[in-house]
Amino acid sequence: MSQVYKEKILRDIDDIPVDMLPKFYKIVHLLKKELIRLYKPAKRNSLKGIWKGSEIDDRLFDEAKKSLFHYE
Repeated sequence: MSQVYKEKILRDIDDIPVDMLPKFYKIVHLLKKELIRLYKPAKRNSLKGIWKGSEIDDRLFDEAKKSLFHYE
Protein backbone atom coordinates (compact mmCIF):
# COMPACT_ATOMS: atom_id res chain seq x y z
CA MET A 1 0.00 0.00 0.00
CA SER A 2 2.80 2.46 0.81
CA GLN A 3 4.16 1.96 -2.71
CA VAL A 4 0.81 3.15 -4.11
CA TYR A 5 1.01 6.40 -2.12
CA LYS A 6 4.63 6.90 -3.07
CA GLU A 7 3.72 6.62 -6.75
CA LYS A 8 0.83 9.06 -6.32
CA ILE A 9 3.12 11.56 -4.61
CA LEU A 10 5.73 11.23 -7.36
CA ARG A 11 3.07 11.81 -10.04
CA ASP A 12 1.92 14.94 -8.23
CA ILE A 13 5.50 16.17 -7.98
CA ASP A 14 5.88 15.74 -11.74
CA ASP A 15 3.01 18.23 -12.20
CA ILE A 16 4.75 20.96 -10.22
CA PRO A 17 6.47 23.63 -12.33
CA VAL A 18 10.26 23.41 -12.10
CA ASP A 19 10.63 26.96 -10.76
CA MET A 20 8.38 26.09 -7.80
CA LEU A 21 10.35 22.98 -6.80
CA PRO A 22 12.69 24.73 -4.31
CA LYS A 23 9.70 26.06 -2.33
CA PHE A 24 7.93 22.73 -2.60
CA TYR A 25 11.03 20.93 -1.35
CA LYS A 26 11.24 23.23 1.67
CA ILE A 27 7.59 22.53 2.52
CA VAL A 28 7.98 18.77 2.15
CA HIS A 29 11.19 18.78 4.17
CA LEU A 30 9.61 20.71 7.06
CA LEU A 31 6.51 18.53 6.98
CA LYS A 32 8.60 15.35 7.03
CA LYS A 33 10.68 16.67 9.91
CA GLU A 34 7.56 17.54 11.92
CA LEU A 35 5.83 14.22 11.24
CA ILE A 36 8.90 12.24 12.23
CA ARG A 37 9.10 14.23 15.45
CA LEU A 38 5.48 13.37 16.23
CA TYR A 39 6.01 9.64 15.70
CA LYS A 40 9.30 9.28 17.55
CA PRO A 41 9.17 9.57 21.32
CA ALA A 42 11.32 12.34 22.70
CA LYS A 43 14.61 11.26 24.17
CA ARG A 44 14.76 11.65 27.89
CA ASN A 45 17.70 13.51 29.23
CA SER A 46 19.48 11.99 32.16
CA LEU A 47 18.95 13.49 35.58
CA LYS A 48 22.11 11.84 36.81
CA GLY A 49 24.06 14.25 38.95
CA ILE A 50 21.30 16.85 39.24
CA TRP A 51 21.47 16.79 43.04
CA LYS A 52 25.25 16.50 43.20
CA GLY A 53 26.59 18.54 46.09
CA SER A 54 23.13 19.22 47.49
CA GLU A 55 22.30 18.45 51.08
CA ILE A 56 18.80 17.72 52.27
CA ASP A 57 17.94 18.69 55.80
CA ASP A 58 16.09 15.82 57.53
CA ARG A 59 13.66 18.34 59.00
CA LEU A 60 12.57 19.40 55.48
CA PHE A 61 12.18 15.76 54.48
CA ASP A 62 10.01 15.07 57.53
CA GLU A 63 7.82 18.12 56.83
CA ALA A 64 7.32 17.05 53.24
CA LYS A 65 6.50 13.51 54.30
CA LYS A 66 3.91 14.76 56.82
CA SER A 67 2.26 16.97 54.21
CA LEU A 68 1.92 14.04 51.81
CA PHE A 69 1.20 11.30 54.32
CA HIS A 70 -0.62 13.13 57.10
CA TYR A 71 -2.18 9.88 58.33
CA GLU A 72 1.16 8.39 59.41
